[in-house]
Parts: sequence; C-alpha cells; structure tokens
Amino acid sequence: MDQQTTLKKRVSLSGVGVHSGKPVTVHFNPAAAGEGIVFKRIDPQAVGRLIPARASEVAKTDLCTAIGDPGGDQVMTIEHLMSAVSGLGIDNLFIESDSTEVPILDGSSALFVQAFAEAGIERLPQGRRYIRILKPVRVEAGESWAELVPHNGTRFEVEIDFATPAIGRQKLAIDVNSETFTVEISRARTFGFIKDVEWLWAAGLALGSSLENSVVIGEDDMIVNPEGLRYPDEFVRHKTLDAIGDLAVIGGPIIGCFRSYRSGHRLNGTVVKEVLADPSAFEIVVARRAGAGYEDIRRV
Repeated sequence: MDQQTTLKKRVSLSGVGVHSGKPVTVHFNPAAAGEGIVFKRIDPQAVGRLIPARASEVAKTDLCTAIGDPGGDQVMTIEHLMSAVSGLGIDNLFIESDSTEVPILDGSSALFVQAFAEAGIERLPQGRRYIRILKPVRVEAGESWAELVPHNGTRFEVEIDFATPAIGRQKLAIDVNSETFTVEISRARTFGFIKDVEWLWAAGLALGSSLENSVVIGEDDMIVNPEGLRYPDEFVRHKTLDAIGDLAVIGGPIIGCFRSYRSGHRLNGTVVKEVLADPSAFEIVVARRAGAGYEDIRRV
C-alpha cells in the first residue's frame, strides 16, 4: 500500500502514564497528506505548540522516548503508540494529549492497534515517502550495538540477553507489515524487575506501573503475573516493538533492516540520528502510483 494514509475518524483512548502515574487521554485525529505525525499538549499547563514526531524533536531516551521541549511542552513514552502507527502504516495523524505522557494502557501496542482498526484507515491521494538505507550505519555502547543496513523491505532482527533464566538470550527476525505487526508484535508487553522498583519510585519513575501493564520478574526469577506470558518469547518481541516505535521518528517507513544486540531506546535513537547526519547513508523515495512495489519508486 504505497499511498499515504490517515484515520477515517477521530478516536480517543484513556489510561495512566506509566512513569507519572497520572490519568491521561489522547485523541487521534485524521490529518492531510504530508502532515506527518504531530503531537499537541492540550492540558492547562501546556503552551500548545505542535511537536512533530521527528528525530530532531527527541529530547529524552532514558527508560522511554520523549519528544518536545524538556522545560516546556513535552510528550513522554511515545514508543508503543509510534510502534502501532508505524506497524500499521499510518502516515498522518494529529494527536492531542491532556498530560505529559501517552497512556501505558496494557503495556503493549495492542489497544492502539484496536482503536485504529475501529476508526478505520483511509488512503490519501499522495505517494508514501520512504527512507531507504544505502549503506550500513552502526552505533555501539559497550557490548550493546544497533545498526541499519540496506535491505529491500522492512525487517527487524533483534537480540536480547539477560542474566535471569526467566528471559535468557532471545532473538527475533521478522519482516514487518501490518499483518505481522498485529499478530506477532503488537501484544508484547513491557517488562521489569521487582528488584528495580524501589529506586525507580525514588526517582519519580514507574509510578503507574502494575501487573496490568507490565510483565514483572520476581526476586526468584519467576514471572509474577498470574496469567503468564502472551508469547513464549514475549521479551524480545517487546524489544522489537520498542525498536519499531523508536525508529518511527526517522521521517518515513524504512526500506532497510534494523539489527541490534542488547539495545534500548538510547541506542535506537542514536542510530537514527547517525543515519540522518550522513546524507550518503540514505535517500528519500516516493511511490510513483497506488499499489506500487519497492521497485516502482522515485528519488525525491
């Protein structure tokens, strides 16, 4: 589907912010072709400036991805929402939030996917803009690394490695489209460790975290959630979900392959910035006509 898209009608979701613990409602509004994904805070404390979901607006990547002004209008924890937007191929949205965070909901992208499906996705009469990776770009931090490499499609190859036997070493390689994202990725929840709760709370973080929105690993290396896991390898699937959301600020769907080992929001965001800083590493291409494949595109 190489036409740009938006929603057919407005849809809203309410929940709590995973870090602030405060209630929040977000409204998703249709937007015209070429407008992209744009946020606006509508709470009384906000200035109300428009915040494009672009790499240049990323202000924070510690424990979540935040965009906007650190001392002013900022929207935190956008990665699960942006993952759903990217995974479903939605190009244009105007998103209003009445708080500083996107609601965590069930800790995955599933309820965003459900809301967008209920609203319906509309094709717009303009070609989709892609970011095609032309050469490998890699960033490292200790043993962790992330890279974008050329590939004729949209592919994610994510590997994680945790000392706890509840997770261990897991790897997922998947070609991402709306179907594979919905079925294989969207329901994977965020996760954390009981041992980390006290210092997170002391730092004013994870105040809205609970068993309703997180997979929790106890001191005994067992899953605390009574319902267990949604996927046998839910942890690496959620890290893939996060990566899809973090990379969605690059400026369009990626024609390329993202690979990582023990990466997180910071490295994911860094590789995006490194690509955009090197004009020889990518090109912007646009679909020539509706239904065109990757070969039927033109450079901008």
